[in-house]
Amino acid sequence: MRAALEAFLHNTVWSHRGIAACLLYPFSLVCRTIARARAARVTPVDLPVPVVVVGNIYVGGTGKTPITIQLVRELRAAGFTPGVISRGYGRAAQTERIVEAESSAADVGDEPLLIARSARVPVAVGRNRVAAGRLLLSRFPSVNVIISDDGLQHRRLARDVELAVIGARGLGNGWVLPAGPLREDPGRLDTVDAIVLNATQEVVASRTPRFAATNQLGDAVRLIDGKRRTIDDMSHRIAEKEAKVAAAAGIAAPERFFSMLQAHDIDARTMALGDHFDFKTNPFAGLDCRYILITAKDAVKVRQNPELAGDKRIWVVELETQLDTYFVQFVLERVYEAARRKNIDVVPVTEEITH
Repeated sequence: MRAALEAFLHNTVWSHRGIAACLLYPFSLVCRTIARARAARVTPVDLPVPVVVVGNIYVGGTGKTPITIQLVRELRAAGFTPGVISRGYGRAAQTERIVEAESSAADVGDEPLLIARSARVPVAVGRNRVAAGRLLLSRFPSVNVIISDDGLQHRRLARDVELAVIGARGLGNGWVLPAGPLREDPGRLDTVDAIVLNATQEVVASRTPRFAATNQLGDAVRLIDGKRRTIDDMSHRIAEKEAKVAAAAGIAAPERFFSMLQAHDIDARTMALGDHFDFKTNPFAGLDCRYILITAKDAVKVRQNPELAGDKRIWVVELETQLDTYFVQFVLERVYEAARRKNIDVVPVTEEITH
């Protein structure tokens, strides 16, 4: 039901300025006025280390988390010791906490758990990003740069670099909620430091520098034992055995995952589960197939359901994100500058950054 509602809103109501969107537009004006008034009353709070915000103005996923993970790797390669803060969407508690190896997605959120495990980086979650940042620094004093996964609208957190990610759905009809899918007016893109176009051909009317992020499928890893195959080897085996395949995704734009599999000649039965699907129940019970392909974001929750964790059919398909070299240098220059302002001694790595 949730997946169907999300698809209806994004693909039918918010994709153009139709009758439904126009009827909702007066409410968007009210929401925009309230949001601006609240933002005007906020006094930003500085943290003692550089802060990079990776956010968006489109409600829902735009691919921020894979970009955050890759930025962590790039900053580490450049000599920094990064940490990450996040709201932790869908978590039950509101208080700040550190993401531990044994944390559950219900307690810390699926994306923070994925970041901690994939990037091997300290992560703190909390609705109050300033408090989350302070907790992170108190527990990990060697951290000298923080990336905020999401938080473009969390203005209480002062930031040194603002990055806005535009995903596959672009900017929709260009209106703010509820008539459109935007959290803020498109003009907000003029005030960020850089725009990252992630798997989109969207034409953005903005004076802000724009860079592209590219994605490709990596290896497929069997959930139960970690056995690894390239995606092309997996495709060959499926074709050779004429095996039935299902592809499931509890992410914001599941069709993107499905089309990437199709590009590798994997013709799967698709299951769009809705963003942040919790996997507390087994959506694969009674499913007649030999392979079930899921995303890494879903895998952190699937592993915590004993019934699913023991299903030999489930393979996790990794996603590899590559950032434009000029974009990486753009961010690094600003982070080094912020580090100097905050009297943090970081020696730049002189060798060429690899991706």
